[in-house]
Amino acid sequence: MGGRSAEREISLKSGTMVLDALKKSGVDAHAFDPRDHGLEALKAQRFDRAFIALHGRFGEDGTVQGALEYLGIPYTGSGVMASALAMDKWRTKLLWRAAGLPTPNYELMNARTDPAGLAARLGLPLMVKPAREGSSIGMCKVTTIEKLAPAYELAARYDDVVIAERFVEGIELTAAILGDEPLPLIRLETPREFYDYEAKYFADDTRYICPCGLPAEQERSVQRTALEAFRILGCSGWGRVDAMLDRDGKLQLLEVNTIPGMTDHSLVPMAALAKGISFEDLVVRILDTAHVG
Repeated sequence: MGGRSAEREISLKSGTMVLDALKKSGVDAHAFDPRDHGLEALKAQRFDRAFIALHGRFGEDGTVQGALEYLGIPYTGSGVMASALAMDKWRTKLLWRAAGLPTPNYELMNARTDPAGLAARLGLPLMVKPAREGSSIGMCKVTTIEKLAPAYELAARYDDVVIAERFVEGIELTAAILGDEPLPLIRLETPREFYDYEAKYFADDTRYICPCGLPAEQERSVQRTALEAFRILGCSGWGRVDAMLDRDGKLQLLEVNTIPGMTDHSLVPMAALAKGISFEDLVVRILDTAHVG
C-alpha cells in the first residue's frame, strides 16, 4: 500500500481498509509501503503472499508484480504483462479494436496537434487524458476547440502519451470481476461533468445504482463483453471494467482497472455486497487468488 504514484493517497485509504478486513478475518497481515522500504526488506520479512493495494504507476503497471515474481512471492491480481497493458489506455484500445470490441474513437495528441483538425475528425466534446494514469488524474472534458491545448498540457504533466477520446453521452457502468465471475453492474450518476477524482473518492452527491436498472439480458450481455475485454488483456484474479452505454444503447468500453479502489466509496466492494459478499469475505477471496506468474 502507499507507493509513490500520483494515487498514493487513495492507495493508503484502500490499503488501510484491506489490512483491517484481513486482520478481522484472522489473517496475519502487515502493511508494507514500497516508498519507504526496499525489496530487501520485503524479502527479509518472509511474507507468504502479497495483497497488492497499490494504485497507479509502480503498483498497477507490472512493476511491483515483476519484483514479487523475482522474489517468488505470490501476489493478488493480474500478472506483469496484463498489468502493464491495462495501465496503458492506448495499447488497451489497440488490442480491443484488433479483437473487434467496441471502444470510443480516439487519437493520440502531441504538442503539434492541430486542435481544429482534431475536433473535426473526432467531434466535440472530447475526453483528454494521460494514457498511463488512473483515478481520472490529469483528465478533463473538452467542449470547445480553444480548451484542447490547455487540456493537452494538463495531461502531458502526467504522461508523454496523451489520448483524445470521443466523449460518450449515455449511461456509465462498471463491471467488477472476481475470479472468472462478473459481479452485478453498477450504474454511476454524478452532477459533475464526468466521474472525476472528486466524484470517485470524496463527493457525497455521486449516485451508485445497483441493480443497475438494465433488463436482465442486457446486463448479462454487458457482463460477458466486460469479461471478454478483461481476458483479452490477459487480466486475472480480480478487477473492474468501465464502460458506457451510448444513447443508442451501444456499449463502449473505456478501460480496465487491475487494482481498483477498496475505499468506502469504491465500486468493487459495492458490487460484491450486492452479490452477498461482505468486505471481509471479498478481501479473503481476492487473497486466495494470489499467484506467481
